[in-house]
Amino acid sequence: MANIFTSLRFIVSYHTISKTLTGDKGDNAVDTALMTIYNHLQSHYGNLNWWPADTPYEVIVGAILTQNTNWGNVEKAISNFDRDITPARVLDLDPDKLKAIIRPAGFFNQKAVYLKAVTQWFARYDFDVAKVRVHPLEKIRAELLAVKGIGFETADSILLYAFDFPTFVIDKYTQRFCERYPIDAGKDYMSVKTYFETHLPKEVALFNNYHALIVINAKNHCAVKPKCTGCPLEMYCQKGELS
Repeated sequence: MANIFTSLRFIVSYHTISKTLTGDKGDNAVDTALMTIYNHLQSHYGNLNWWPADTPYEVIVGAILTQNTNWGNVEKAISNFDRDITPARVLDLDPDKLKAIIRPAGFFNQKAVYLKAVTQWFARYDFDVAKVRVHPLEKIRAELLAVKGIGFETADSILLYAFDFPTFVIDKYTQRFCERYPIDAGKDYMSVKTYFETHLPKEVALFNNYHALIVINAKNHCAVKPKCTGCPLEMYCQKGELS
């Protein structure tokens, strides 16, 4: 199986998807507004080829390390592995040594425990992505959520970016964007996730790049204090008094 973050060469375009548009915004209809937003973001930023990792297991590690920190700190922790991030090594590492390696990512005491736990979960599938993927998404998601230290966002990040499951990742950037645009997707994690998944074509490539585009645009423009000038959505976002 070609992993999405190493072999993705295309992203679903608005023109292709437009053939499936119904014009109806019922529970299972493709939402033209969501696809128009995607089209503008994709035209501006292109295909971002997320997740930045060399292997599916490195995605899992990154998803744990990025909790409550920025990606720059995660990169420092990743570099401390000296290009040797494997499940066997993480399981074999003395806990104190693992903590020292991941210290730049913060909360290293907890994250060392979480890394050991999720790696032990992965061992049930012989560290084989193909063996994970033969199971239903819902089963694997439930198992991940039962692992110590893994919540909704981390589980969905692993499912989408490590295992190519069609699950939409929701984070603070997505929720902020929905509130400002606005998109009436709900207030809690699962409501927003369900909205995106039932109003977009269920495509891994689309979910992958859409989430990445929301994140990069939030960092460039839609921060806590928005910088609307130059935003690819500036003419469409009903940001009211925020601009």
